[in-house]
Amino acid sequence: MPVRIIIFEDNADLRQSIKILLNGEDSYEVVGDFDNCENAAQIVRDLNPDIVLMDIDMPKVNGIEGLRIIKEVKPDTAIIMHTVFEDDQRLFDSLCAGANGYLLKNSSFVHLLEAIEEVRNGGAPISSPIAKKVLQYFQHKSVSKNKYDLSSREKTVLQYLVRGYSYKMIAAAMFVSLATVQSHIRNIYTKLHVNCGREAVVIALRDKIV
Repeated sequence: MPVRIIIFEDNADLRQSIKILLNGEDSYEVVGDFDNCENAAQIVRDLNPDIVLMDIDMPKVNGIEGLRIIKEVKPDTAIIMHTVFEDDQRLFDSLCAGANGYLLKNSSFVHLLEAIEEVRNGGAPISSPIAKKVLQYFQHKSVSKNKYDLSSREKTVLQYLVRGYSYKMIAAAMFVSLATVQSHIRNIYTKLHVNCGREAVVIALRDKIV
């Protein structure tokens, strides 16, 4: 069966071009294309895509919010951000929200196909300039793990984050309130110099904190 793809892109000409090119490949089928993410939850429920190509700057509901919506209702859906933006904030907002890849629009169609195939095989395709930004970011953030100074409780919370627990699940597992978990999370983010759970998990695994 062809890979089912949905395109969210407010540039109608670009959206149509990508749709035509992908439908010209035997392995892919564009099952829907839309100019914003206003009804993203219902769209993915109805069309059940394998992969979503997601623009960022769209009217009504933008791509990063659309990413969050889709990951909430169908977390296994692979989402490749397809954008002109190279700034750190949108990049890390996208990665923290669960993006499976980040591809710049100046990439060739061949690179787009390669990115889709990489996602299908469990990879995380990122355009070269973006990969460089990610590397520079973590090199800048990197400090010796003995300087993190996490308490034993904070390490326990971080361990649960690495295992994919939600805040509510962590609270239940540790027999503490949700507010207590949130307080630990804030402290962890501060000590690890990160802005989201995904970054915290990356550093925890990279530096073998837990």
